[in-house]
Amino acid sequence: MDPKNDLQSIFFKAIEQVDPYLMIRHAMRIEGDILVITHGDAVLTENLAEYRNIMVLGIGKAAPKMARALEEVLGSRITEGAVITKYGYAEDLGRIRTIEAGHPVPDEKSVLGAETLAGLAGKADEKTLIINLVSGGGSSLLSLPRQGISLVDLQETTKILLECGADIREVNCIRKHLSRVKGGQFARISSPARMITLILSDVVGDRLDAIASGITVPDPTTFSQALDIVRTYRIGSRLPSPVMHLLESGSRGEIPETPKQGD
Repeated sequence: MDPKNDLQSIFFKAIEQVDPYLMIRHAMRIEGDILVITHGDAVLTENLAEYRNIMVLGIGKAAPKMARALEEVLGSRITEGAVITKYGYAEDLGRIRTIEAGHPVPDEKSVLGAETLAGLAGKADEKTLIINLVSGGGSSLLSLPRQGISLVDLQETTKILLECGADIREVNCIRKHLSRVKGGQFARISSPARMITLILSDVVGDRLDAIASGITVPDPTTFSQALDIVRTYRIGSRLPSPVMHLLESGSRGEIPETPKQGD
């Protein structure tokens, strides 16, 4: 018995179990035309022969590793794709474009990346299968502000939220309502395509609406809750005026809410 070697073995085995590339490779396989995805006892199957196009879209620091695994599984079946990740996190991919962007504060590349992914998703039809890869960091990496909100407004708001003590759910509640893609809105853009989302959680409790601002799941939060958070942390006077105007307009019902359960 060698305690040092045993501890090293345990450590590296633990790292292996959470490696994004290995997690996707272990969870997915092809059987003829059938894509099989497993997670614990759950099994999802999809007949790829039913689709004319297969798109791979992704956001987050782990998205390139996930995409590399998916390229190995699907190969030439992938018709096009793009992932957004943090600077320095890119992988050598073949069929999927990689866009590096700012994290934790969004930058011009975050907007470019969001426009690219939204453009791809927006042209998808009922004969398109979209496989979304979502991991931590996606909230800042996918940034497409609502009309009237500039990138500078979004950057300043993000900095204030990160400094004020708000937790990730509170931060994301506000970010969802300043965005055209967060809080389920990316799923709305992608309709009527079939969509499968593979998510690596970096949020305690694994709430899907909180991971990377829940781009493909219903959003339980509201404009009014976002305003309550602003009041709780007393940051209203520090936030850019277009941000406050948008949140207040939304709370009055003048702006459509993010998609809810049953949408």
